Amino acid sequence: MKLVQAVIQPHKLTDVKDSLAKAGITKMTVTTALGCGQQKGFSEGYRGTVYEVNLLKKTVVEIAINDDFVEATIKAICDGARTGNIGDGKIFITDLQDAVRIRTGERGKEAIG
Repeated sequence: MKLVQAVIQPHKLTDVKDSLAKAGITKMTVTTALGCGQQKGFSEGYRGTVYEVNLLKKTVVEIAINDDFVEATIKAICDGARTGNIGDGKIFITDLQDAVRIRTGERGKEAIG
């Protein structure tokens, strides 16, 4: 089992969800975050004062998957999130030691479906 965390641009969330659905992956958790990477933010003027905006809005998609879905998940996220510009995001894959479905008490692969 793996936990896939993808940090993407917020406006690409619908494309990523559509791409994941085509790959048969529909279970996910989505959160809003602030962060910066290589693009380091931008400068913005407001009422004559220049402000440095170095934390940009990002969306984090987390998906717990069985090992045989890892490559399909990565490909689907890349296909949906890629614009070819700096700031497209990153995907992090970590081993998932265990999972428990609260409703039924199922553990492991059965718990994440």
